[in-house]
This record gives sequence, C-alpha cells and structure tokens, in this order.
Amino acid sequence: MSALKLYTMIVNVGNITRELEAAGMRLEIGDDFTVFRRLRNQQDDRSGVYPMFDASASYVDSSNAFWVCGYNDVGELVHTQAIRLLDLSHQSLSEHLRVHRLKYITPNSTPDPENTFFSSTNAMDRVTGRVCYHGEFWLKGGKGGHRSQGFTGLLSRVVFELALKIWSPDYVFGFVDYTVAAKGAPVRYGYTHCEPGVWRGPDNQITSDEMLVWMSRMDIEQFLETSPKALSDERVLPNRQELMANMSVVA
Repeated sequence: MSALKLYTMIVNVGNITRELEAAGMRLEIGDDFTVFRRLRNQQDDRSGVYPMFDASASYVDSSNAFWVCGYNDVGELVHTQAIRLLDLSHQSLSEHLRVHRLKYITPNSTPDPENTFFSSTNAMDRVTGRVCYHGEFWLKGGKGGHRSQGFTGLLSRVVFELALKIWSPDYVFGFVDYTVAAKGAPVRYGYTHCEPGVWRGPDNQITSDEMLVWMSRMDIEQFLETSPKALSDERVLPNRQELMANMSVVA
C-alpha cells in the first residue's frame, strides 16, 4: 500500500467518523470476536450471531476479520457489521457455499440446516480468489434509531475502505433479505450487483428468501472514489429551524 493510498483512507474514514459523531453515533472497531459474540448475544430482538462471525463456531480472529459497532449518545448499541477474508483461490464461491453453507444460514431459519442449500446464481461460479464476506449489518430503527437518515452508506464505506487497504480483496459478497433488498438496501450499502436466490430445505421448501450481493475490487474502488452523500436533511432540518427561530428572536 502506498503512502498516498494509506493517507487517503485515513482522511476518508476520519471524515466519515466525525460526521457520524456529529449526528450522534460513536464508532468502535475491533477484531476480538469473543467480544462481538457477547455484544450480539445481548440483543434479544435479533437472531443469533452468524457462525461465520462466531468465535465459538469458526476460526475468526484479528488475522482474517474485524467488526464495527456504533453507539448512540447514551452508550446504547445501535449498529453492527463485520467482514471476513476468505481464501477461495482454488475454488469458487459456489463450491465454498456447498461445503460451508451451515455458517451462512440465518440461525433458526430452517428445520434441518444439514440439508439446506442456497440456490445457484450466475455470480457464484465467477467469484473466486481473495474474497470477503460482509455480514451482520444491522442499524437500529424506530424511536431513537438511525434508519432512513443516510447512515447506511457512510457505515458501509468505513468497512470497505479498511478492507480494501488491509486485504485488497478480489471480491466482496453478502446476503440481504429479499424484503430489505427490494427497498433498495444493496444500493445504499454500495453494492453494484444483486442476484436473487433462496435457501431451500430438505423438502425443497424455501426457508429464507435472500439476495446475493457482490462487488469486484474495481467496483469497490469506483464506489469509494465517489463522494459520499451527507446525512439526510431529516437530521439537518431541526438545526435550520432552530437557527431561524434564534434569528427571529434577535430581530
């Protein structure tokens, strides 16, 4: 990695971090996945941590993965995501998923994980080499949450900036629930490719309807070269109203 590329990454991540902090979210980045598992297990309103990022279920540590968590002003966990490097230099993603599918299945989504498979997509035979799996993306919604405010695009950029400079992956991929994907989530994450697929159980029943999202290294570089959109006007508008009110008082 050149000094210029490293400096550019530091500046980009620093700018995003400051913008998030100004909007009320503090980021924490770590690579101890026993800590990540403990944090995730405290979230009763979510399914369990995926095995790919569970230190008790797979080999995941500082050598091949890191996680990002976001906290609000009162210290509440409001965001998670994680990314892991895979060596697929001698196999395709399709072959990898056939062998390691149990690590990608949403916990408790199928009655028989051993006999549940993801349907093939055009990209799965193409994705190979140094490949990153991006998952565990969650952003708190509802009262006090941060959805629909522009946070998603900035948060994914942090992970892509770091992963590109640390590992220089050939591809990054993930799975997105179909309902969420239909609302445009992959675009907000920054993914340029989205292909439909399903997890099928032992009786050929659909146990989970998900989209395979992926990017090549060139796609990632092009995405990061674009200027990120600032956080949405929903967060800025109250400040403008407050400013106008203060101006009226002064007048």
